[in-house]
Amino acid sequence: MFSTSRHISRPLRLTCRRSMETYTRRTPPPPPAEVASLLQGYHGQPPHSVPLAQVVSFGEDLSPESVVASANFVLSEIPRRLAQRVQSLDNLPFIVGTNPFIGRIHELYQDGFKTLATYPAPQNIEENWAFTRRLEELVGAHADDIPIMAKGFKECARYMTPEKTSAFLNSAIRDRIALRLIAEQHISISYSLREGGRGKSTKTVGVIDKKTSPKALIGMCGRFVSELSEASLGSCPEVKLEGQLDATFAYVPVHLEYILTEVLKNSFRATIERHGHSSSSLPPVTITISPSSIPSSPSRPAYMSLRIRDQGGGISPANFRKIFSYAFTTAGESSVSDPFDEGMGGGPYAAQHVGGSAAIGGGDSTGGAGNMFGEITGKGVQVGLGTLAGLGYGLPLAKLYSEYFGGGSGLELVPLDGFGTDCFIKLRSLERGGDEVLI
Repeated sequence: MFSTSRHISRPLRLTCRRSMETYTRRTPPPPPAEVASLLQGYHGQPPHSVPLAQVVSFGEDLSPESVVASANFVLSEIPRRLAQRVQSLDNLPFIVGTNPFIGRIHELYQDGFKTLATYPAPQNIEENWAFTRRLEELVGAHADDIPIMAKGFKECARYMTPEKTSAFLNSAIRDRIALRLIAEQHISISYSLREGGRGKSTKTVGVIDKKTSPKALIGMCGRFVSELSEASLGSCPEVKLEGQLDATFAYVPVHLEYILTEVLKNSFRATIERHGHSSSSLPPVTITISPSSIPSSPSRPAYMSLRIRDQGGGISPANFRKIFSYAFTTAGESSVSDPFDEGMGGGPYAAQHVGGSAAIGGGDSTGGAGNMFGEITGKGVQVGLGTLAGLGYGLPLAKLYSEYFGGGSGLELVPLDGFGTDCFIKLRSLERGGDEVLI
């Protein structure tokens, strides 16, 4: 049964201890009868993990029939997952559920669930196009989920233990990654078909780039973080590359963009704080690219490994124990911009504002207005990747993204006290279409 414990129509009087200012706000209203009935029906249809290969398969041999089949898959899968997220939000402690930021997320998920749970299944390519545009609007509406949740849980820290908060956020963010993959895969192949793409692609299958170039992504993210660093800290270290610079692998570029950007932001700041603000005195941040030497097989996936080495003085033992905890940050409060004042970047997927796959060399990666990883936006440099600064979510999210496809993937930090930090990133190649990967 979906809990309705916090849907009580009465004012809630809260007191701000710091200023002793009293203010009143109401608990979220109960869901409309139609939504409540739909949620009850989906309660008996819990989501199940699906192979990534199944999601990818609709775009491997692109045709009107495969795209319509993808639309029907989206409509069968996403409402279940959204219903689960609504239920998890309903089950939060009452006082947490009344937080306006958490309430906003609850409303977004509830509205998205209703839209897709009642949407008629497309029967042809014209109906699919209308559905794709609506799905695109929903994806955009949820672009800021993580910064909004970060703000809400920061305000509610006293009402949930760090362990319970981490468990909730890990589940919510993993579900969100899956939802974005399923939705954006369909949007991407729909645009590809509309723009004349048919049959098999040698480079991209929806959001998966079979020839993802770490060198290109490092260059793009490095330039972005350098601009951010120059603007906020007054200087930036050089990024040096070594290893197999021409190596490529099959991956979701926007995931790697986010991981690289968060690690580089930490490395740049640590280097500048240790060595001063003069660019001429800063040691470089060195990145080594190392692909698997053994080809991928059903029993042994291939990997792409990266090492990011800085000379920022390392991480103190006290901080290292908490470095991957949500809401832990070494950034000062003054670095936090108000997400609503700034328009809220885009959470983990704010990496799309750096330029995404559209910025790395054309071909199938480019794509007009439909490319979900489009060109840099007006506010991208200002707030896109800085939204989470000071909220302590950057590295935990980067680690979660690195581990998402499993098989031993992950992100590990090795600090050398007094010298710097080595960050090792190991990412599973998806060149076989993610045969063994479940999302």
